[in-house]
Amino acid sequence: MAYMIGVDVGGTFTDFSVFDQKSGELFHHKDSSTPSDPSKAIIQGVLAVLAMKKAEAASVSYLAHGTTVGTNALIEKKGARLGLITTKGFKDLMEIGNQRRPSLYNLQAQKPYPLIPSGFNCTVTERIRYDGTVDTPLDEEETRRVVRYLKEQKVAAIAVCTLFSFVNPVHELRIEEIIKEEFPEAYVTISSKLVPEFREYSRMSTTVLNSYLGPVMKKYVNNFRDSVEGIGIQVEPYVTQSNGSIISIKETVDCPIKTAVSGPSAGVIAAAFIGKQCNADKIITFDMGGTSADISLIENFTPQVSNEREVEGYPARIPMINIITIGAGGGSIAKIDDGGALKVGPKSAGATPGPACYMRGGENPCVTDANIVLGKLNQKKILGGRMDVDIELAKQAIQTKICDKSDLNLQQAANGIITVVNSNMVRAIRSVSVEKGYDVREFSLMAFGGAGPLHACEVAKELGMKEVLIPPHPGTLCSLGLLLADTKFDLSRTMVLNAVPENVPEMARQFQSMTEQGNELLDKEGVLGERRQFEYFLDMRYLRQNFEISIQVPTGEMTEEILKKVLAYFHAEHKRSYGYCKEDAVVQVVNYRVSAIGIIDKPELTPEPLRPDADLPEPIAYRQVLFQGQNYYVKTPVYQRESFVPGQAIPGPCICEQMDTTLVVPTGWTIHVDGYHNLKIHDEEK
Repeated sequence: MAYMIGVDVGGTFTDFSVFDQKSGELFHHKDSSTPSDPSKAIIQGVLAVLAMKKAEAASVSYLAHGTTVGTNALIEKKGARLGLITTKGFKDLMEIGNQRRPSLYNLQAQKPYPLIPSGFNCTVTERIRYDGTVDTPLDEEETRRVVRYLKEQKVAAIAVCTLFSFVNPVHELRIEEIIKEEFPEAYVTISSKLVPEFREYSRMSTTVLNSYLGPVMKKYVNNFRDSVEGIGIQVEPYVTQSNGSIISIKETVDCPIKTAVSGPSAGVIAAAFIGKQCNADKIITFDMGGTSADISLIENFTPQVSNEREVEGYPARIPMINIITIGAGGGSIAKIDDGGALKVGPKSAGATPGPACYMRGGENPCVTDANIVLGKLNQKKILGGRMDVDIELAKQAIQTKICDKSDLNLQQAANGIITVVNSNMVRAIRSVSVEKGYDVREFSLMAFGGAGPLHACEVAKELGMKEVLIPPHPGTLCSLGLLLADTKFDLSRTMVLNAVPENVPEMARQFQSMTEQGNELLDKEGVLGERRQFEYFLDMRYLRQNFEISIQVPTGEMTEEILKKVLAYFHAEHKRSYGYCKEDAVVQVVNYRVSAIGIIDKPELTPEPLRPDADLPEPIAYRQVLFQGQNYYVKTPVYQRESFVPGQAIPGPCICEQMDTTLVVPTGWTIHVDGYHNLKIHDEEK
């Protein structure tokens, strides 16, 4: 017997997806998170799953998990004590930034929290020119004095980022050697290894973030690996990257910034997989958990990846699935602000004390409390009957914190909380679709997470979307994504060339060199040759433009014919993104990107035959439910989702309960069950 286990650590619950490779069974489990040490919940949950299956730890053949440790360290500013070494004259680059002002008219806008303590940004005498030639040699004695100074200041990590090291890394490599000689216990990141691309602020910021997280992640993942070994699991565990792939513990220690949004990215990978089952090539993912909601866009069954995004106010130039996160989850706290308006989030009650109805001492009303009062959630037990809830505590919290501070009655207050949180999520969905030039009505909304299906139909209705997709186990989709991820290394380098036939040989040489580098990395991961794939991209722009568009190249063996195709793709994408293109203008290639992919064994799921003539299931109960836009409760049937049969059509209004979530289907929507037990919910009024 061999089990594959995917674990997603959330703010409120830790989710487990378990695939039995012998029987083909896919099993899901949830446990409360342990924020003080996330690995405790992982080990407890794995042991619980093995006990349920009466299996030994040695039967686990694969274990991967998405971690929020790096994200939390950045949010809570609990990273390592850090020093910076850079070229003389550039020590204040992290403070100067790139002069962008995200809040142009906010005179009180706060700059990001400084990650480098005052006096710890040090410089050394050296200078590499733009063409890679050495203008000023590295002063090695000065470098040693700087390293000794940082050691005396008891820093735990050092970031090294010098000017034009992405062209010639010789000075950075020597600085790294000196640090190892003088201060071997320090965690070191050099920019030329992590992100060998131009734009010095983004490169320095990414390097600093990586070193800031390094010691924290090193301690956590090593503890996690030891804990896994301690219970008898014999395989090396994996950790998810922000690009939706998995990497080994060693790679996680070397590049912790790659895990910044690792948990949510796994959900998007699983959503793309479910989209293929449903034949839905355009999907907006809506992952609503206990603390936040994560939104992403999938086109042609492929998640969108951005090569740079801000992490806690700092640019991180690492490929990440493009995910927008807002503070809107089941635990988001509702309040009346100083102006008398009803606000929901971003502050969350988390796992402890949680919403008031959880009976853990929470006194603030949360989204979950409102859903229970409105009848959308089970008013006695959730998590498949494993967890008791108290509707009276939910009512009391809403009455005390909302009704008594406004002119709203209990019904209006509960409905208002849902209206506000839905509006927050609608704005987030528009930001990844309408604001990027997409027609949101052409997309299906795939809802998952513990709270996503509760709100999906109402959010889709407001956006004008006519189809909602619900996977079989939406509350644990992120952990399922960990069973579907491949190993992936994203390589990049900068060399600015005009996109003309004379430069095709140099482009081919760049891709060939990066392919060799990718093969070396896959060798270290033990990926067999027949399981390797490579994807190639060029970052392109018109001459004198400041930013690039990444265009996929069919093959790394560049030819003049392929260059013509790539140029056509670039002009078309530029027109879609900006509304115009200039086919006679000079186009530059700026960055070269190669993704080296190692294909991992995945669960093989087979569809069941459709039975459209099967009798509809009997409701397990009826509940009075107040839907959005209505001012009266409706007697609504409640079904167990497990009783649905492929091929059935179940009309709304109805409630569908399962262990990991609850689905709310308003009047006018109909559920259609496919062979994989995905639910396709259509707005019949469209």
